[in-house]
Amino acid sequence: MRLSEDFLQNIAKIIPQERMIQNEDMAVHTSFRVGGPARLMLTVENRDELKNLVVYFNRTGHKYFILGNGSNLLVSDKGYDGIVIRLSGEFAGITVDGQKITCGAGALLSQVSHEAADRSLSGMEFASGIPGSVGGAIVMNAGAYDGEMSRIVETVEVLTPEGEFLTLENMIMEFGYRTSIIRNSEYIVTEVTLSLQNGDREEIAAKMNDLAGQRRARQPLDLPSAGSTFKRPEGNYAGKLIMDAGMRGFQIGGARVSDKHCGFIVNVGYASASDIYDVICEVQDRVKSRFNVKLEPEVILLGDF
Repeated sequence: MRLSEDFLQNIAKIIPQERMIQNEDMAVHTSFRVGGPARLMLTVENRDELKNLVVYFNRTGHKYFILGNGSNLLVSDKGYDGIVIRLSGEFAGITVDGQKITCGAGALLSQVSHEAADRSLSGMEFASGIPGSVGGAIVMNAGAYDGEMSRIVETVEVLTPEGEFLTLENMIMEFGYRTSIIRNSEYIVTEVTLSLQNGDREEIAAKMNDLAGQRRARQPLDLPSAGSTFKRPEGNYAGKLIMDAGMRGFQIGGARVSDKHCGFIVNVGYASASDIYDVICEVQDRVKSRFNVKLEPEVILLGDF
């Protein structure tokens, strides 16, 4: 896709040129630390900018992708021949009102959970170690240990392709295991209101510290990854199936099935996106052949593989 000068000038009428970057290296924006360039990256700081851009892109047929914290994303070595939109400014805001926290889609889960702890609000302890953004967590109903987003979400504000802002109640979000109504729609999460409970600040901090210790003990946090690579298959665990298929330590190029936790594929330092993708495919093939279980990636693929 070639971006014409007229196209770029029209975008510059919506956001300042200093927030427009062509051929931006996506490796620096993903936790895998791999991937080629995005044709154009835009940093959006308020609702009007986002609305005007989305309406314009949908009218002109330009494809775009909303980037969270890049912690669940694998970008092709060829890059992404489209527009990447980063949410910043007001989308990173966090406000607290009693037991409710309202936060922008670009806020980090870890920041929101620590803000909750500081206010003696319980219910977000599980999210303190999840490296994603709030918007991404809503899309996939992120969870860990004894919690998930569906249990604490009150409302979700979204932007439609037509440029309308809607507020969706929890009951119509269609939350499921690693999915929501957002995942299969064109809605863009812009803001979320969470409903928490009053708790003891020291007990909340102790629980967060305990979960952090469990993560350090069980997960390969010292190497770039996207967390759990596969969704948990019904009645089983992806990591156990991969281990039982004899794939602990399996490696292609610089991508490796973690020796510490087989549910993680890690970048040992020199992986390409193709290496990671090839390991994903090989793991799927072997687990399917051995146990007749199809592992579904939890990681989002962006670009052509």
